[in-house]
Amino acid sequence: MQLIDGKRTAEEIKAEIAQEVSDIVAAGGKQPHLAAVLVGHDGGSETYVKNKVIACEKCGFKSTLIRYEDDVTEDELLACVDRLNADDDIDGFIVQLPLPRHIDEQKVIERIDYRKDVDGFHPVNVGRMAIGLPCFISATPLGILTLLRRYGIETSGKRCVVLGRSNIVGKPMSQLMVQKNYGDATVTVCHSHTKDIKRLCAEADIIIAAIGQPDFVTADMVKEGAVVVDVGTTRVKDDTRKSGYRLNGDVKFDEVAHKCSFITPVPGGVGPMTICSLMKNTLAAGKKEYYK
Repeated sequence: MQLIDGKRTAEEIKAEIAQEVSDIVAAGGKQPHLAAVLVGHDGGSETYVKNKVIACEKCGFKSTLIRYEDDVTEDELLACVDRLNADDDIDGFIVQLPLPRHIDEQKVIERIDYRKDVDGFHPVNVGRMAIGLPCFISATPLGILTLLRRYGIETSGKRCVVLGRSNIVGKPMSQLMVQKNYGDATVTVCHSHTKDIKRLCAEADIIIAAIGQPDFVTADMVKEGAVVVDVGTTRVKDDTRKSGYRLNGDVKFDEVAHKCSFITPVPGGVGPMTICSLMKNTLAAGKKEYYK
């Protein structure tokens, strides 16, 4: 069993990005600029945005954080999106999800200029990704693809099970894994209504678990030599931790790991690669790689 070290891989990639940015600026080019909009004080969102700001510093990016309280109106937030769309100095920006209930998340996502949509959530980017055109790919699926490639894990022709069908991870991951230029695998998407889910998983060469249920994947669902990628990050109460909780994956790691050829830990696996992928998208936005 080999552990897929997302933390180390992300640091390596950020160092590569920083060198490229240094070369761009030295040649008289523009420093990439990422903006983030944070609404309210959700603990997970606060941590995630903080880590994005730190990553920007490591990559040599300029970063801007815009904060609103929970009671911000939808119109105010949309006006902020319009300003960021029109600001030529900002190459890409994200509006951190989830948003308060009184705000239509989809309306906000669709208001973002798809050429600055480094989260890869805009329908234009989702559609282009689905048919294999250049675009900003959602950060978590992009991070998973990067890990598979960096560790030399063969995906072409393999049987892959994706657990979960969310718009952010499950759906784009399954589409990327089936595409010839990316995973080139045979893909099955499983969800809460899938029958015989244990058998389907046990037949898979690669399992990507993004179902949001702690310890869902157990040893009897994994065949010998399988590759297991755990996207789960559920906060579970743990009085032994200073924070009072620990992050728990969708995979019962201690039970499953010995059967795997490769497996990601939680934390330290997919999580760091998600932020790293956002940095890769921001660099691409700054270089106008996809949209002129």
